[in-house]
Amino acid sequence: MKNKKILFLLVTVLIIILIIVFFIIKNFKAESINENIIDYTPEEEINSKQLRETIINLYFMDTTTGNLKSEGKLIDSVELINNPYKKIIELLISGPQNTNLSTVFPDNTVILNASIDKHCVTLDFSSDLLNFNDDMQKKLIIDSLTLTLSELNEVNTIKILINNESNENFNEIYVCDKKIH
Repeated sequence: MKNKKILFLLVTVLIIILIIVFFIIKNFKAESINENIIDYTPEEEINSKQLRETIINLYFMDTTTGNLKSEGKLIDSVELINNPYKKIIELLISGPQNTNLSTVFPDNTVILNASIDKHCVTLDFSSDLLNFNDDMQKKLIIDSLTLTLSELNEVNTIKILINNESNENFNEIYVCDKKIH
């Protein structure tokens, strides 16, 4: 009986020693890991405006090839709160920053209004949009609009109005080319 008590006491002491050693080793490893962690300090603080910035792809004509090419534009997302479709088209009409690209819209074209209903964006332009040179420019205008607006998930089609009325030059509903990423 006495041997059983001594054996039990030795086993208990051994278990306590193993538990203490385990916690010492665990704590030592945690400290060595923490020593290897280096704090990163950015060169400048990111302000709230920078946090709100987003890139919008706008499609302009490449002056060397005549094809449409995208140009990313960094804007403050606050600008898109009221009427994002109108703002995006205003940016498109205002033209690219890259000198190798050019706008496809006739001079003095203005977007009067833009709205969305059931995934179709209705764009209401001034009559200056009708001052396109030929069917090729008209196609570039439509393609520029559809490619640009297809970047937005909620847009599937567009409808073009002139002074809030249908026009024979733009009387179709144009399907946006959805990109699969």
